[in-house]
Amino acid sequence: MTVTDRIRDLIARWPVVDGHNDLAWELRNRVRYDLDALDIGRDQRATGLHTDLPRLRAGGVGAQFWSVWVSCATPDPVTATLEQIDGVYAMIRRYRSLVFAGSADDIEQARESGRIASLLGMEGGHSIAGSLGTLRMMYALGARYMTLTHVRNTPWADSATDAPAVGGLASFGHEVVREMNRLGMMVDLSHVAPATMHAALDTSCAPAFFSHSSARALCDHPRNVPDDVLARVRDTNGLVMVTFVPGFLNAACTAWMRALFEEEDRLAETWPEGSPEHRALRDAWMAANPRPPCGVADVADHVCHVRDVAGVDAVGLGGDYDGMACGPDGLQDVTGYPSLLAELAHRGWSDADLAKLTWSNAVRVLRDTESAARTLADRTTPAPARA
Repeated sequence: MTVTDRIRDLIARWPVVDGHNDLAWELRNRVRYDLDALDIGRDQRATGLHTDLPRLRAGGVGAQFWSVWVSCATPDPVTATLEQIDGVYAMIRRYRSLVFAGSADDIEQARESGRIASLLGMEGGHSIAGSLGTLRMMYALGARYMTLTHVRNTPWADSATDAPAVGGLASFGHEVVREMNRLGMMVDLSHVAPATMHAALDTSCAPAFFSHSSARALCDHPRNVPDDVLARVRDTNGLVMVTFVPGFLNAACTAWMRALFEEEDRLAETWPEGSPEHRALRDAWMAANPRPPCGVADVADHVCHVRDVAGVDAVGLGGDYDGMACGPDGLQDVTGYPSLLAELAHRGWSDADLAKLTWSNAVRVLRDTESAARTLADRTTPAPARA
């Protein structure tokens, strides 16, 4: 059997659970969620999207956490997040190949029915505006993880890419973690500072979870996970879903991404971010300033490092498609997962370990988070609603 045949057979049985995809934001920016204007039931690579249903099928994706991210600068982040959730629900209603999933059992049932499980992940604690009541309602609407920060601090948690303000988590931040545990919502530590990672792990009784981060030992970007935290991921039976963002994979791409962000900020002074004009000028800059080399092997290096430090039970995949300007060579869109799995197979990964990477680890961590919530339900009550 060829490696190609082996990987095809494996993902037919154990499809990819991907931890983070920003398609909802692209649909909001481009067409205000009008799926007649941008039909993801058809191949949309000509539009520059990384994601559509035919390519999800081609890439072997069986479950997707759809990010319902909104910018930290959004004046009313709660309303905007609700609109993002509504947009994902509209997508699920329209396409029969998608099905809402709110639990590990739902994911398993989707696989059995041949549909793509669709889960919701909030990216940034600013989306609850300091309200545990809002957090509870977001859970009720289907959010199954929340990243504690995005690129800026919240009043109660320090971001990886902002100046430290509270030394990790403020008192209310610990309350947020405890309430997420009580609900059964995964505490996503992507985007947070190492001090915040440790503070959250000191408080949480559920497995550690990173929806889209890579290994800091291989690329010294603050968005990546240090080895001392990877050890705690191992000790909590947690999960790091390795991301494909080139700027988090090697130093040359980190410098290039920094320059790209500076150009995007400059363009945003004239053209709104996400507008056709902004996108066209950004693409022109990228054509004139090509990304440094980055490919499937770079991602595989990070996957292997997480496995070597935290164990094979602690690694998954969180591509961040449609949330990055471009993917690595061979992983330009959601069709690329088989190429990564083939690279890992060439490095000696067994089918059993590849199945953990694609499917079993993510489902287990969600199930263990649900189990922790059931235990807490017997001895805790909801915390006060506001900071």
